[in-house]
Amino acid sequence: MPVRAPRICNCGHRVPFGVRCRCEQKQDSERKARFDQTRPNSSQRGYTGAWDKAKAAFLKRHPRCAICGGRAVLVDHKAPHKGNRELFWDKNNWQPLCTPCHSGAKQRQERRNLHEDQK
Repeated sequence: MPVRAPRICNCGHRVPFGVRCRCEQKQDSERKARFDQTRPNSSQRGYTGAWDKAKAAFLKRHPRCAICGGRAVLVDHKAPHKGNRELFWDKNNWQPLCTPCHSGAKQRQERRNLHEDQK
């Protein structure tokens, strides 16, 4: 099977196809750090002790990931609540997810929806 050719990064390094250069990784890290400074902390976003208790009870009743069927460890908000407390606590908006599905498939879906909303 053919392999795609490496590319030249803006810094001049040759980078294999599908790999981020160290300078790009550093830029990503710095961009994320700048964003995190503007974002409220987890307790300000509603993730308090009350949330931990509700999450544990929900995962006990729904132990399987809604996407892959694996062991769920996170409670995800199907529709992002964006600070809306009513939507945050609406259990119909909750779904159990495993970490790979939450960090992968769900994040890709939210990015797609964000880009569609901006059009």
